Amino acid sequence: MFTGIVEELGTVRALSRQGRVSLLSIDAAKACEGTAIGDSICVNGACLTVVKVKAGNLQFEVMPETLGLTNIGALCPGEKVNLERSLKLGDRISGHFVLGHVDCQGVIRKKSFVRGNLSFEIGIPPRQGGYVLPKGSVAVDGISLTVADLRPGAFCVYVIPHTLDNTTLGFKGPSRKVNLEFDMLAKAAQSR
Repeated sequence: MFTGIVEELGTVRALSRQGRVSLLSIDAAKACEGTAIGDSICVNGACLTVVKVKAGNLQFEVMPETLGLTNIGALCPGEKVNLERSLKLGDRISGHFVLGHVDCQGVIRKKSFVRGNLSFEIGIPPRQGGYVLPKGSVAVDGISLTVADLRPGAFCVYVIPHTLDNTTLGFKGPSRKVNLEFDMLAKAAQSR
């Protein structure tokens, strides 16, 4: 389990397909600290299991379903990714509970300033719309954000400069795909 507070921007070293499982290699400093084989790391919002740790590098095996459901399958060497180590009992929860189970991909429709604040409008598949609530939480590429506005087939979030400078949102604009995980409480309420 995670909180949606990105600890570090990692750099993709390689994504190599090896039969049914792909190997993702990410250069990282902070995320390597205290990390062991078998630990979970949130990579762009997807919970992945560490299979190898070397000085400044983490490696993960990635299943075809994860490659198809998330933007991880499109990663290229040199690309930045959001990294967060799993929550430890007793840690502060500064964001919201994020499982690392991506629900779908959304597409950034618009990146603009609204009343002086940076806003991202993100389009979502129609079947996912019931999970987005005004002032509710959503994880966008693993970043805990608050839904500011709902629009037909989309929602908007505002992003403060700190988040823009310390996450991949600083590199993303219209037509880019982002991994979305909707708040587990909203999903539980909708399933009743």
